[in-house]
Amino acid sequence: MSPRSYRMGQRQAEVDETRARIVAAARAQLTAGGALSLDAVARRADVARATVYYQFGNRTGLLEAVCDALAAEGGMARLAGAFGQDDPWAAVDGFVEVMAGFWSVDPDCTRRLRALGALDEEVGRVISERDARRRHGAEVLTSRLPKAPEDAAALLYVLTSFETFDALAAEGEEEGGRSLEAAAPAVSRLARAALGALAH
Repeated sequence: MSPRSYRMGQRQAEVDETRARIVAAARAQLTAGGALSLDAVARRADVARATVYYQFGNRTGLLEAVCDALAAEGGMARLAGAFGQDDPWAAVDGFVEVMAGFWSVDPDCTRRLRALGALDEEVGRVISERDARRRHGAEVLTSRLPKAPEDAAALLYVLTSFETFDALAAEGEEEGGRSLEAAAPAVSRLARAALGALAH
């Protein structure tokens, strides 16, 4: 490897590390209940505000990066395997399982993001765009189901929401609830019942 290539690789590694640190700071800021301003995130990440702008462009870019990090950590790449199932009911179960893993990654951060989405138009737009992808996935999956009810896609969309998993997890155990991922079997049962599996 030439000295120039080494320096370029080292520089890119430093950029990637800084980017990851800023995303982690944004997640911590959200979890702490603070305002998600670029100034606050820059202070928490111990970088200049200009660095945050350089990396993400604006607050929307930072929000997208936070959502991308949660998706990567939550195994959303496994959706391809779920959608590839030959059995449409197995595909629904796989979809539920992947969403359970995703929502379980950082519930406090996700809860705060979704709460902010109801109050802050910019955050709400990012969350709505992400939810639209899940809605489309629900439409694709339910279109394969035999004799599915007319509102099958809407039902699956609601049942795989963070709010559904969060509520079921909170009811799961007497002492402090259980993990969102542990609610997956209950969501699968609800989905199968709502979508007509018990009729076949």
